[in-house]
Amino acid sequence: MAKKSRIVMVAGSGSSHGSGAHEHPAGCAFLSEQLNKNVEGVTAAVSQGWPEDPAIFTDTDAIIVYSGGGEKHLSIPHLDQIGELMAQGIGLAMLHFAVEVPKGKPGNCFLDWIGGYFEPGLSVNPYWVATFAEFPEHPITRGMEPFSLEDEWYYHMRFRENMQGVKPVLSTIAPASTLERPDGPHSGNPHVRASVAKGEPQHLGWCVERPDGGRGFGFTGGHYHQNWRNDQFRKLVLNGIVWTAKMEVPEEGISTPTPTETELDAYL
Repeated sequence: MAKKSRIVMVAGSGSSHGSGAHEHPAGCAFLSEQLNKNVEGVTAAVSQGWPEDPAIFTDTDAIIVYSGGGEKHLSIPHLDQIGELMAQGIGLAMLHFAVEVPKGKPGNCFLDWIGGYFEPGLSVNPYWVATFAEFPEHPITRGMEPFSLEDEWYYHMRFRENMQGVKPVLSTIAPASTLERPDGPHSGNPHVRASVAKGEPQHLGWCVERPDGGRGFGFTGGHYHQNWRNDQFRKLVLNGIVWTAKMEVPEEGISTPTPTETELDAYL
């Protein structure tokens, strides 16, 4: 019998923004169940917080972090351990707030591991309706159809210089209305204002294939728990997780039943 691909989802604490937002444990429980029920040959487990026992990562193909970020990012005390895991070719994905870490060692690690990160003073975190009309060809975008969705879509990430090795998989043009707040570490800066004024595409999802053989995936949406009801949003993230674990994404992408509001609330 073929070995199952093992995925470990690391959930940060939930409800930092009140019920229904930043529901990291509920989101990880939901996503892991979708994988276990709908993707053949995968086993997904959830760790609440960074695992105390490193044995959980034995024979793991991908680590998916859905958590708070910034100075208190749960990865920061464990950067050296994660670096050793990455050197083994294990995949790593960061979802929503988990893409934000401080500049310096954490940011440089994220550039190596997933290709980009939310850099305070460069990136912004407005709430807005983003519209995705087309997708580049990549396994993560298989089966994707155009969609629009309100979320706290971060954009203007810090990427590797010249986007070296970084493949955008979810991009759109951000409207000027996303920069109505005054300048601040998360709200605006001259660099992002110039980029939006030029109409440059903003990359909200991206991936890399690392020299160590591992893969990285970053995704800036995921603020609202109920957004997992959106079939396209859910498909892109599940495709991304499976790709990060070096599994084959089906031609039509990973299709899963649309959960009802009540079904999603049951995870809270």
